[in-house]
Amino acid sequence: MTDTTLPENVHRLTLNNKEIYLVGTAHVSAESLQDVKDTVAQVRPDTICVELCEARHKTMVQKDNWKKMDIFKVIREKRALFLLAQLILNSFYTRLGKQLKVQPGAEMIEGINQAEQTGATLVLADRNIEITLKRVWGYLNLWNKLVMISQLMASFFVGDSIDSETIEEMKTRDQLENIMESFTAAYPEVKKRLIDERDIYLSQKIRSAPGKKIVAVVGAGHIKGIKAHIQEDLPLAPVMEIPPKSILPQILKWAIPLSIVMLLITGFFKGGTQHSAQSIYIWILVNGVLSAIGAAIAFGHPLTVLSAFVGAPITSLNPMIAAGWVAGLVQAWIKKPTVHDLEDLPNAIASIKGFWMNPVIRILLVVVFANLGSTFGTIISGIWIAERTL
Repeated sequence: MTDTTLPENVHRLTLNNKEIYLVGTAHVSAESLQDVKDTVAQVRPDTICVELCEARHKTMVQKDNWKKMDIFKVIREKRALFLLAQLILNSFYTRLGKQLKVQPGAEMIEGINQAEQTGATLVLADRNIEITLKRVWGYLNLWNKLVMISQLMASFFVGDSIDSETIEEMKTRDQLENIMESFTAAYPEVKKRLIDERDIYLSQKIRSAPGKKIVAVVGAGHIKGIKAHIQEDLPLAPVMEIPPKSILPQILKWAIPLSIVMLLITGFFKGGTQHSAQSIYIWILVNGVLSAIGAAIAFGHPLTVLSAFVGAPITSLNPMIAAGWVAGLVQAWIKKPTVHDLEDLPNAIASIKGFWMNPVIRILLVVVFANLGSTFGTIISGIWIAERTL
């Protein structure tokens, strides 16, 4: 066998006494799936590495994994936004796969199947997606976090049909990078966490994989970075650390409600009972209405919308509770998801209508939108009260 018999997207490297074959794939390309088959057949590797972490691998191979999810636990552990982000990403690629008649990630599944069929060792070579998203999220300020949320939502509301230009771009970029393209262009720090760090992680997992012959199935966009780092023995600890929580949000959690209370007291001494009462009305109505609107946008149950209205003015003064958590728990209690609803998640995310109608996703949307409404309500009513008091 010579290198010229390998597919053109395969890059052969030698490292010590190992032969490493990097198969640069497009995540929505039928040709990539064939490249994986042909490379494995010709190389007969000892090990096959795939660009998947354990969580994404489990999602792909265990189709019933969703039905094990405890939605109440997700809300209590403050993981609603993270899970919703995952579903939005999956939704975009599911719809794209339907349009192209190619299952997104099919080349990774083929790598897994080839490992099983040939007896090669399977190595999950990508960093845990939760660590990746937490590192991206943890190094953003509040404004940039809101921008990122809008980018994710925009990527979802592109309609069920995806234009041909977008499809061609998808064939040459990393999945996460493509969805947040404009954001990574404006904020290089995001690209560093999202792409560059994973290049390092992938290179080291491939480098340390057992065997003499190794086939690594990775997105074409990672090839350059992997080749740049694979010759070095680099520590992974720096790219695995969860960023420490900023002290500023912790300060603001307590400073904002204390400031509101102080403004109400100041207003009482300056304008009397009527002035304070009007400020309280402003706080309750603005906070409550905007949070309720958020719950309503998510098509929450009327009692859920009411709970958002009642809860937001109270929870905004309590740093330990959020309006969205209250509304989400109420929605989950009223419309408790069934096993069928959980099992239907892979089908639901295949269309915009299905995404909004699934009871599980609706709970997550209620949490996120009610929280956003309460946040805007706190800012607007706080400024309003301050202007009329000071």
